Amino acid sequence: MTGRVFAERGIKRIMFRNLAAAAIVSIAMLFTGSIHGSAADNQAGAKMVLDTWYRLMLELVRHTPTYTPPVASRAMGYVGVTAYEAIASGSARMESLGGQLNGLAAPPSRQKSVVYDEAVVLEAALAKVVRELFSNTGPTGQRAMGAMSAKLGKTVTAGVAADIVERSTAYGTELADHILRWAAADGGATIINMGFPVSYSLKPGPAAWRPTSLIVQQQAPLLPGWGEIRPFAMPAGAICALPPPPAYSEDPGSEFHRQAREVHETSRTLTDEQRTIARFWADDAMLSTTPPGHWISIALQIIRRDNLSLERGTDVLARLGIAVADAFIGCWHDKFRYDLLRPVTYIRRLIDPKWESLLITPPFPEYPSGHSTQSGAAATVLTAVLGEGFAFEDATLVPEGMPTRRFASFWQAAEEAGLSRLYGGIHFRAAIVQGLAQGRCIGAYAAALRTLR
Repeated sequence: MTGRVFAERGIKRIMFRNLAAAAIVSIAMLFTGSIHGSAADNQAGAKMVLDTWYRLMLELVRHTPTYTPPVASRAMGYVGVTAYEAIASGSARMESLGGQLNGLAAPPSRQKSVVYDEAVVLEAALAKVVRELFSNTGPTGQRAMGAMSAKLGKTVTAGVAADIVERSTAYGTELADHILRWAAADGGATIINMGFPVSYSLKPGPAAWRPTSLIVQQQAPLLPGWGEIRPFAMPAGAICALPPPPAYSEDPGSEFHRQAREVHETSRTLTDEQRTIARFWADDAMLSTTPPGHWISIALQIIRRDNLSLERGTDVLARLGIAVADAFIGCWHDKFRYDLLRPVTYIRRLIDPKWESLLITPPFPEYPSGHSTQSGAAATVLTAVLGEGFAFEDATLVPEGMPTRRFASFWQAAEEAGLSRLYGGIHFRAAIVQGLAQGRCIGAYAAALRTLR
């Protein structure tokens, strides 16, 4: 067993031991005190509820083994829709996503001519949906969510009339139940429980994917059925299907061999900046908020920086959550359609038997790149909502000691995220280029949703 394997295991053990501390830190970040007394204060309270639940959700993703990128993206999609519908139900400017998203019936309506509290509605809805979607986070995660709900509930109800609290809580709970029934019918829960299938037949042939894990004797890929679950906005997982990758060949003059050599040679000449880019976008499961969580983190930073309105903020988070969730469905559909081997398999077989990539190769087929597909979808949605040439800073990894990165646009960030997988040694260039194209196609469905009038 290599030192690298021991290092991987050690890192993961440390992260799991730190779960309780991370959860406590998340709860300690909560805003405190009464925030009611005017309509403006009520909006501020709801924005605080939104931001706080999202931050805890990202911590739960970071520290729960089963929340791999596809699973995390699904949760983020449902949480985004929940928050959006909670606010849309009380807004004359927002159009419900009921009837627009696959299988989502019109949500329950509020009573007319009575007062609701937006912060209380949102807290009740998010508390129930997040706790259900993260029900398998273990005792520490459950305690963190319980403490979060108790503290937020006390904060947002301070100074609010009892009948308004009761009515708002009841409505938020009813809305959450509606979203959870919708989520239960998407086919994802069964696949999540499978994770790595007990039985899986590897496809024959030299181009077929082969296990790459150095940690365990893993013979099955992650979530092979994910591409078949019900998507959110796009009509089906196959709707943005890609052309095939370059034809597999072991001929040194072939395009396939050329792309493999590019990965190998790039890994041997990486600049410090390229290494930084690879690590900045690594977003490994169990060690980070995962790729969709990284884009959610970017959105949260922008919402706070620009003080976006509650309506605009929930719109951004809902569309983004839908886009990255659909991206993983579409990407996984093509990954298992083409079942292409990873660079590490080809390079060790034909170019350099002792080659090591900078990043650890994930346990599923190569084409297309999941980072690229979901980053392309995220950039498409964020550009549609916030505009072309939207400059921003990403401080997601500052707590881990990495510097803030600055981008002139969402597409600059998406393209960098895609290239990071070439620098990391885990994707051929075709998977990156075509993944970004697939993400653009998938993201267009979320971008086209009717939301703010």
